[in-house]
Amino acid sequence: MYAVTHGRVPPFRDRAAPEETGNMSYAPTRTDDASQPDEPHENDPARTNLLSPASPFQRPHGPPSGNDRRFRIHGADVSASIAVFLIALPLSLGIALATGAPLQAGLVAAAVGGIVVGRLGGAPLQVSGPAAGLTVVTAELIQRYGWRTTCAITVLAGLCQLALAALRVARSALAVSPAIVHGMLAGIGATIALAQLHIVLGGTPQSSAVSNVVGLPAQLADLHPAALSVSVLTVAVLLIWPRVPGHAGRILRKIPAALAAVAAATALAAFAGLHLPRVDLPSWRSHALPELPEGPVLGLLAAVLTITLVGSVESLLSAVAIDKLVAARKKPAVRIPRADLDRELAGQGAANMVSGALGGLPVTGVAVRSSANVSAGAVSRNSTMLHGLWVVVAALLLVPVLDLIPLAALAALVMVVGVQMVNITHLRSVKKNREMLVYAATLTAVVLTGVLEGVVIGIAVAVAVALHRLTRTRITTEEQDGVHRVRARGQLTFLAVPRLSRMLSQVPHGAHCVVELDGSFMDHAAYEALHDWQTSHTSQGGTVEVTGRAGGRISEPAAETHGCCRPWTPWRNHHCDERPRDTDTHHLANGLSSFQRNTAPLVRDELARLAREGQRPSQLFITCADSRLVTSMITASGPGDLFTVRNVGNLVPLPGEKGADDSVAAAIEYAVDILEVDSITVCGHSGCGAMQALLSNPPGGAATPLTRWLRHGRPSLQRMKNRHRSWARISGRLPTDAVEQLCLTNVVQQLEHLRAHESVARRLAEGSLQLHGMYFHVGEAQAYLLTSTAEQEIDEVFDRVAPAPSTLEKSHI
Repeated sequence: MYAVTHGRVPPFRDRAAPEETGNMSYAPTRTDDASQPDEPHENDPARTNLLSPASPFQRPHGPPSGNDRRFRIHGADVSASIAVFLIALPLSLGIALATGAPLQAGLVAAAVGGIVVGRLGGAPLQVSGPAAGLTVVTAELIQRYGWRTTCAITVLAGLCQLALAALRVARSALAVSPAIVHGMLAGIGATIALAQLHIVLGGTPQSSAVSNVVGLPAQLADLHPAALSVSVLTVAVLLIWPRVPGHAGRILRKIPAALAAVAAATALAAFAGLHLPRVDLPSWRSHALPELPEGPVLGLLAAVLTITLVGSVESLLSAVAIDKLVAARKKPAVRIPRADLDRELAGQGAANMVSGALGGLPVTGVAVRSSANVSAGAVSRNSTMLHGLWVVVAALLLVPVLDLIPLAALAALVMVVGVQMVNITHLRSVKKNREMLVYAATLTAVVLTGVLEGVVIGIAVAVAVALHRLTRTRITTEEQDGVHRVRARGQLTFLAVPRLSRMLSQVPHGAHCVVELDGSFMDHAAYEALHDWQTSHTSQGGTVEVTGRAGGRISEPAAETHGCCRPWTPWRNHHCDERPRDTDTHHLANGLSSFQRNTAPLVRDELARLAREGQRPSQLFITCADSRLVTSMITASGPGDLFTVRNVGNLVPLPGEKGADDSVAAAIEYAVDILEVDSITVCGHSGCGAMQALLSNPPGGAATPLTRWLRHGRPSLQRMKNRHRSWARISGRLPTDAVEQLCLTNVVQQLEHLRAHESVARRLAEGSLQLHGMYFHVGEAQAYLLTSTAEQEIDEVFDRVAPAPSTLEKSHI
């Protein structure tokens, strides 16, 4: 049976098709409005398919149904939890070593982060535990107040996080400039790397980054060969492991690099009989628990505030980053809800209270483990919770194995993590946005003064830079080859309006002027001044072109706007009835000129990437050649998304048919076998001239190229006239006329023709290809989708696609 429900159609680039069911998989989109007037009646057989899988145009729902209350764990969650556990175990020990805390504290934090945050947090696939971002802060607190007081501070920080979550201020943490966040992480990474370098060389780290730098020459003069050899092996395996080529590399990469590095170093130390300090996990009976904090009140408050802010910002930024990774993931095609940041902050607070109470390190969301969880194919929060359970099992049962690990190996592992926190990609992004001063100031201040002080200094520098840019605007004018150029460098505010007006007044009447705006902000006063001058200048015979920093045109003269040209009009070659047509005007040339002026600067980088990498479309889209059908507009797709075949009537000739046109078959073969598309969509439309010709011209008429081509549509006509088949319905109603009925039937028939092609049949049998049906009503600007199960004899039903939510609505989903 064929049926579709209401749903949203996101851009083709982000779609993931579900598994095929039955002979043809046209799955329904989610029902958004049960009161739709033309929805089939609840007793109608068409409604039985409303429970079929999610639409091919929308990511399907996750594993267990809400109606099944039995506790089930998906196999993907089990495998992902093991992969994350193998990464978390050595890192947790290494971070505990770097802070100077008991090594068991790292295992406690990892277990609590997995179980508590995994159950209560708002980011299902984020993995929490001890993180490198709090290493410097925790180490300083331990040195100043002792370990048991640090545990109490962790509990208080968790309580503060719960209070912030209750106030629903999680989104406010994301308002911090990325340059400050990246600078903070880079400063922490540099501090960690400097401290662990001393352990790598066989020595003992000093109390501050400056002392570590000063003491480095003496440490280099007193090397310990055993510690250095173990550390070098650890770093070498960490760097080489992800780059092992070939089939062997693919097999080896199933083992996390961190685990492989520590295992190799442990094996070297054991077989070579090296005498090195090793992990020493004391009995859990002597495990230290928190005590009432002792020390100056202001110092304790500052410590609680530091852990709260740094831990919260790192966790929330990680949750947002994991959301992006999940959205970009194609397999498994499971719908994961977006992170609820306030709930995630509450989960982090609860975990910190539990971890501190049990004598564990502070807990934050960890990007490295979370990304590994996503990459391993996790589909629910069960993977995070299971990873915490495995840590508990290891802490209780694998103590003899863990005691074999050399401390130098853990130090080398943490040192590499610290170096990687100075992220080159982040550095390029900061440089591109001209915030290097903020980044450098934050990094330097964190290394020299501490995390909280460094962040405060970074914020102060960011505010100073913003005020400087706001008040410092350079406006110049020059004439070159008869073109007057007015350049505005900086932010255009009301403070710059007098200078802007003075420079614009120097442009002669009737001249062509280019206004270049090299800034990111323009307030209302500056906009009004520029717009008023632009209107006046064009009314006196001049021309004005307003461009951005890259030269792309961002405004048009008021004289070019016509009553029928709305601001939302996305194309410029349409005909305006109020504008007299010039028969001598070459519309194609005008369109090309408009493209080069307006669109080319915006798409040039993306097209250059596609030119380098080649095309990798996910869909073969077969539709009619009708000029009213704009595929990129109705599918919200862009360059590289669709491999499109257009012909009269969106027909798919049967393979091997006498006199068949091979162009369509060649496109299908190329798309399926060479490009390896994931799905094929056949799209019909209302008022199709080809279907009208099939109805009005009986067989046996004059043989013309058009009639010879339309014979491939006769099976659709025969299908419609077959009394043993019910007529197709559109959104629960019968078609308005025979032409619409034939348009709908033709989509279904051409899908059957597709299945007769050898390459399509093979990919369908493998389960690696989907077939979709679509109908576009031109007059309504409404898309309809088709679904089916194996029962081909029952009615075909198309149903409308509901509009996607607005940006404001999406923020609450």
